[in-house]
Amino acid sequence: MATVLISGSSIAGTALAYWLREQGLTPVVLERAPRLRRGGQAIDVRGAALTVLRRMGLETKARALANHSNGMDMLDPEGNEIFRSEEFALSSGGVDSDDIEILREDLVDLVHAENDGIEYVFGDSITAIHQEAEGVLVEFEHAAPRRFDLVIGADGLHSNTRKLVFGPESQYTDHLGSYLGVFSQENFLGLEHWQTWFNDGASGGAVMTVRDNRELRIYLGFASAPIEYDYRDVNAQKQLIADHLTGFGWEVPGFVERMWKAEDFYFDAMAQIKMDTWSEGRVALLGDAAHCAAPTSGQGTSLALVGAYVLALELGRTDDHELAFARYERRMRPFADVNQALALLDPQGTSPEQRTARTDAAKDAIELDAIVD
Repeated sequence: MATVLISGSSIAGTALAYWLREQGLTPVVLERAPRLRRGGQAIDVRGAALTVLRRMGLETKARALANHSNGMDMLDPEGNEIFRSEEFALSSGGVDSDDIEILREDLVDLVHAENDGIEYVFGDSITAIHQEAEGVLVEFEHAAPRRFDLVIGADGLHSNTRKLVFGPESQYTDHLGSYLGVFSQENFLGLEHWQTWFNDGASGGAVMTVRDNRELRIYLGFASAPIEYDYRDVNAQKQLIADHLTGFGWEVPGFVERMWKAEDFYFDAMAQIKMDTWSEGRVALLGDAAHCAAPTSGQGTSLALVGAYVLALELGRTDDHELAFARYERRMRPFADVNQALALLDPQGTSPEQRTARTDAAKDAIELDAIVD
């Protein structure tokens, strides 16, 4: 029975562990954090990813935790309303859509609950990967070295696995010109199933209700060329947000003040990962580590769920890992490409033409259900 080390316990890694065990393999999940990571944004499950969730038996549970918006409005920097819609919302699309918008941590928890008995190693990370003829010797920051048959990097945009095996992140990153932070707060605004967006053309953000109006997710971002910063220095990241959102009115100064006390703050560049290949020998990449499409695509979760399913299925069909990796990439690359293209469309397009273009592109991206057949 092949042993597979999965680096990363977010949606891609957790879903892969589930499907690998279903295929008769033995997954081990490694996570740098001391526990499952909390926080993050509301994410969308649609199209082919819904099919995967249904096959896991989790669709009903996910819908019970789904977030619902009855519409949105857009404000200028002073807080004046530019437009309002009760037909769609920027984060989730049409209000009558069958898609599932759910908090990232809630979806991870749902999948993780199905992984009882799978080995999870928290609070550790890979320091070296040595590929051998019959397996992979992996060295860790804290634990003793171990051998595995395969290693899968599901460790996100800043993948440590990718760096160790494929080279520096800079070789594969396509910066999209902006940065985004997100954190949770109680619903001190009293909003009800609503999203409010604000921007000045370069900086801005949004606030939306979650957990049946009990909480808010606050998004703050700004346009910028690539910035050198420590992606583990949270206070430095918060300072970048504060520096770029001066001059906004409405509730934005209060958002920035609350941001400093937020314990689940998450910040990163809007960027894509583009690689010629997602595997090298006995190591392969999954999800954002392989083909991050950026949050503006709205498809990162779908790519993670579908990719985990396809990769596990191909590994279960043959003992030849190189053949399995090639088949996985052949099936997933068109899906990844169309979703990366989707992220390049204006997510805040307000004209009917802009919304139609984005809707048509999203339809092309999510209706590739044949990928999970």
